[in-house]
Amino acid sequence: MLLAIDAGNSNIVVGLIENDEIIKVFRVSTDTSKTEDEYLISFRQLMDVGGVDYKKIDGAIICSVVPPIKSALTGAVKMMTGVDPLIVSAQLNTGLNIDIDNPAQLGSDLIADAVAAVNDYPLPAIVFDMGTATTISVIDRNSRYLGGVIMPGLRLSLNALSSNTSQLPKVSIEAPESCIGRNTVDCMKSGSIFGAASMMDGMIERIEDELGEKATVIATGGLAQYVVAECRRNVICDDNLLLRGLNKLYRMNK
Repeated sequence: MLLAIDAGNSNIVVGLIENDEIIKVFRVSTDTSKTEDEYLISFRQLMDVGGVDYKKIDGAIICSVVPPIKSALTGAVKMMTGVDPLIVSAQLNTGLNIDIDNPAQLGSDLIADAVAAVNDYPLPAIVFDMGTATTISVIDRNSRYLGGVIMPGLRLSLNALSSNTSQLPKVSIEAPESCIGRNTVDCMKSGSIFGAASMMDGMIERIEDELGEKATVIATGGLAQYVVAECRRNVICDDNLLLRGLNKLYRMNK
C-alpha cells in the first residue's frame, strides 16, 4: 500500500493507494509549527479513525509546496512506516519534457498534476489547480510542459477583500442566485464565483489561441467544484488528479 502526501499551504491531503486504486483520502490543516512527532500522531489517528492498518504501507511519496514542513513530514512517515519517502521534484523521472526557463523551479504539485493529466487525458491539456493559489499548467500534445499561470486563490482573494475593507464581511464560498447581486453578500459571492468562472473561461480561450488548437481542460483542488459548475466551457472536475499523479510518479521511480 502506498502512502501519498500532498502538502499545500492550507491543507495536507493524505491518500492511501492500493493496486493503483485510491482507497482512503484524509485532510489535515497545514501547520508549520508541528514537529515530526506531532505529525506522526496525526497520521496514526487518521489511520485509526479510517480503519487503516498503517503497517501495510510499504511505500511513500511526498509532494510539498511548504518547505518548512518537508523535514517533519519525512520524519513522521519514516517513523510510522519504516520506509524513506520519495520526494517529488523535477529531478525525478516524470515522463515530461519540462520546457520552462528553470525546470528546478517547477512546483512539485504542478509536476504531479501534469503527470496525471498526461496519463489520464487526451493532450494537449490545461490544468487548473485551485487551492490557496490558483495555478494553471499547460501541456502540449507531445507531453511538453510549456509553462503556466499563478494567481491568488478564491478563498485568499475573498479573505483579502474582507480584511482590507471596512464594510465588507466574510462570506461563504457559494454561487448566488444571479450574477447581479442585490445586497453586499450576494455581490461578493457573485464576484468570487462568477468572476473566477469567467477568468477560467477567458484563460482557456487565450491559452488555446497560443496553442493553436483546442485542449482538454481539467480542474482540481479543494475549491474547483464551486467554480467549475459555473464555467461556460467544458471543464472536467477531478478531485484526485494529484494523488493519481503521485502514484504514477512513485511507480516510475521505484
